[in-house]
Amino acid sequence: MQPDPERLPHRIVWTMAMASGATVANLYYNQPLLAEIARSFSASLHVVGLVPTATQIGYGLGMLLVVPLGDARERRRLVVSCIGAAAVALVAIGLSPNLPWLLAASLLMGTASCVPQILVPLAAGMAPPGQRGRAVGTVMSGLLFGILLSRTLAGFVGAAVGWRTMYFVAAGVMVALAVALRIELPRSEAHAPMRYGMLLRSLGELLRGEPVLRLHAALGALSFAAFSAFWATLALHLHALPGHYGPRTAGAYGAVGLIGAVAAPIVGKSAEGRGDRRINAIAIGNILAGFAVLWSFGNSLWALGAGCILLDFGAQANHISNQTRIFALREGARSRLNTVYMVTYFAGGALGAYAGTVAFASFGWGGVCAVGAACAAAALLLVRSRAGNYARGQRTLAAPTRSASSSTAPLM
Repeated sequence: MQPDPERLPHRIVWTMAMASGATVANLYYNQPLLAEIARSFSASLHVVGLVPTATQIGYGLGMLLVVPLGDARERRRLVVSCIGAAAVALVAIGLSPNLPWLLAASLLMGTASCVPQILVPLAAGMAPPGQRGRAVGTVMSGLLFGILLSRTLAGFVGAAVGWRTMYFVAAGVMVALAVALRIELPRSEAHAPMRYGMLLRSLGELLRGEPVLRLHAALGALSFAAFSAFWATLALHLHALPGHYGPRTAGAYGAVGLIGAVAAPIVGKSAEGRGDRRINAIAIGNILAGFAVLWSFGNSLWALGAGCILLDFGAQANHISNQTRIFALREGARSRLNTVYMVTYFAGGALGAYAGTVAFASFGWGGVCAVGAACAAAALLLVRSRAGNYARGQRTLAAPTRSASSSTAPLM
């Protein structure tokens, strides 16, 4: 089965979106279950906190070591193999006899759950020009829904039937998903078959040779750093307020992220249709405005919600715009382009979360807002400086033409 080259069927796009959401959800099931896991192993919450850490490290390894294979291997087989490995790891988590076993299985599960980062460039490659931005945005919306709803599902299932059952259920979902993708996804042959070592070395070559990739990776890292500074400290800030609000209140703010998920396909289409970086500027401006609201009215739950909406929409719009642009650079290197971008993106998020935590400990909520606003302002300056360089380059290129035409034009 091959999709129409002039039109990518919506069924295939939405299948990839659901697959992205279901696989990325694997990474976040453990977060609301940590207390139950700690009781199972008679471990402290501090020690059990290594479980989500191992999962995220695994995801980073998957982006770095597995996602580039999307350019050098047949993608359907690669995706189905990763989902199969994730199912095995999820069963191993559910059967964990001790904490070291759980940590090792979580690391493997995180690595295998890098499937969304293979599917997003695959969607970009399958979509014809004019549909690429919408396809990327739709698959990303599925990923965002998976992140947002995974914690709620895990909390409900874990409370009802125990944390181990949640992982067995997730493994069953992966098996069903592997079968569905094997049927629905068309074969997608490798664009750049090469040896694995050469494939990894080419990541550095792409970073050095593509200034547009460097720009959008930096914009993604700065915006995600700002976003992460907020989310890493929101629960601390809510607890410090007079109401001493708990984790349930902090978790409720995650629901507003659905706005960013719904807007993702629209942003992707707009980013592809425009030749400038206005979408990036508007998106980053939203982040800056969000921190202004958070700093001015940070003691109000309603204002925190408004600021959260501005931050979420800005971060997601900037992210979708970045990915839409980098996927247009080289047809045969989309998976590796995504690897460079996403590794830089998550590195920025990790640094932002750390800086936000340090700022909160030293300067309170105002310090967090200052960190986030500084990251957004740096990104906005970067967009404006690159836009100015582009405009000057265009004027330079056009100058000889104008000079030549003026020298040959008749005098009026």
